[in-house]
Amino acid sequence: MTGHTRSSRVFIDARDFLLRHRTDYATAYRDFQWPQLDTFNWALDYFDSIACGNDKPALWIVEAASGDQASYSFAQMSERSSRIANWLRGVGVARGDRILLMLPNRVELWDAMLAAMKLGAVVLPAATQLSADEVRDRIQVGAAKFAIVDENAAGKFEQSDLGLIQKIVAGAPRDGWLSMSEGYASPAAFKPDGVTHADDSMLLYFTSGTTSKPKLVEHTHRTYPVGSLTTMYWAGLQPGDIHWNISSPGWAKHAWSCFYAPWNAQACVFAFNYARFEPKLVLDALVNYPVTTMCAPPTVWRMLVQQPLASFDVKLREIVGAGEPLNPEIIERVKKAWGVTIRDGYGQTETTCLIGNSPGQPVVAGSMGRPLPGCRITLLDLDGAPVDEGEIALPVGPDVPRPVGLMTGYADNPEATAHAMRQDHYRTSDIAMRRDDGYFVYIGRADDVFKSSDYRLSPFELESVLIEHPAIAEAAVVPSPDPVRLAVPKAFITLRLGYGESSALALEIFRYSREKLAPYQRIRRLQFAELPKTISGKIRRVELRLREIERGDDLVTRMPGEYWEEDFVSELK
Repeated sequence: MTGHTRSSRVFIDARDFLLRHRTDYATAYRDFQWPQLDTFNWALDYFDSIACGNDKPALWIVEAASGDQASYSFAQMSERSSRIANWLRGVGVARGDRILLMLPNRVELWDAMLAAMKLGAVVLPAATQLSADEVRDRIQVGAAKFAIVDENAAGKFEQSDLGLIQKIVAGAPRDGWLSMSEGYASPAAFKPDGVTHADDSMLLYFTSGTTSKPKLVEHTHRTYPVGSLTTMYWAGLQPGDIHWNISSPGWAKHAWSCFYAPWNAQACVFAFNYARFEPKLVLDALVNYPVTTMCAPPTVWRMLVQQPLASFDVKLREIVGAGEPLNPEIIERVKKAWGVTIRDGYGQTETTCLIGNSPGQPVVAGSMGRPLPGCRITLLDLDGAPVDEGEIALPVGPDVPRPVGLMTGYADNPEATAHAMRQDHYRTSDIAMRRDDGYFVYIGRADDVFKSSDYRLSPFELESVLIEHPAIAEAAVVPSPDPVRLAVPKAFITLRLGYGESSALALEIFRYSREKLAPYQRIRRLQFAELPKTISGKIRRVELRLREIERGDDLVTRMPGEYWEEDFVSELK
């Protein structure tokens, strides 16, 4: 494909405006206009057009164990995906068909994503960690007809009742499966069978399920590719950057920062594959490879800061964090070591990045930033009235333009969609406070915030204080039933390397809590434990809350590793 279509021109014009005003938030927020698109296929109209004759690196994959690496240019990725698109069409994949995609960070993942877009097929990304039962559930709920699967995960699909038309394996051939490797012999020139409308379905993501059973989030050729211009702006990506996003395939954050945001900027996606996460291995990679921009979830940053960061000579210009709020103490440690500030951002599987600390702007400690260009954010109370502290919401009423990065709804679930889109707003279920300077401070999930003695407590606020203690790596605060106060704050705590559980350490943490927190906020109970998490790494506070509820009014029994303030009455006087 040569030249730019009208759709690609208006998209690139909007992209270039944000690149020009990368550090001028006031101008970018005031003047940015979303591209007006009726028909749009990001893979054909944008990617193929910027990839034509473009030998700059688009994808760089390194295997940590062997040191093997492979790099692919934009032109190569365009051709490879066109070949796979032609092959998939030949084996029966048609416009609108749903494909379950379960691949790790191997080149076939990017080939398949681009190819499906070119065909107008719909992709259901799935994490490779899913069990066979979860695979069956996702195929049935998602009504997938095809599956493209890594050779090491194929065994989970050897079930007779999946109802798939075709199973395709990436890697070693497998009996009863089509081999994706055969697709690369197909013709390199791809011709679509018709136009793609910008609002056609493109992606179906399962939510991470921190508080409820996963729902199927529907995105279009507009919402994620175009909406990811805000993600590109927040991350500070520029053409030629080498961008490393530490995120597992199958989750929306992978699409955010391993696909649309970097390629919108014409940056190179860097993937570093390891068997298990080791902080030193990651830091060594930052030294050995010219990574310029990086995104990682707070869990990763909390593990990295346990290493002597200053001894690693990194080349990073921009670093961001997303997935959960970043604790101010982590930001300060990284800045002290590397002279670069981690910039927090906020979004959901249901959206692209909505709020963030953009490049060149003051980062307010504890804040997740300001609304990004093109994003109109309001805070609502339970009755739908605007407030300065309330639920983060996006206007979706009949008289306002629909937010570009917002899902169309929960697929095949009109009740859940109607609940999320009530009162002419998309309601995120996240609570925040707006400061006088326009910065937003995250308070917590609506389900996580709780009352103690009539005081409203934010688990995130208490956790941010706790992890400043030198022994604490991670903490999750939930309400624990109490006959007098209704509930008291209980902290589940994971320790840093070199620290062991003991009553002496519990006493030290209680003393620390008393020094750092107001009397109504202080931790009254704690338990040393591994924190339950979703397979995308988010803490499941809902599981911890249920554990406490199930205890009822038992004020005698202690769980393993559990201590209460009452256990140290004489020491805490």
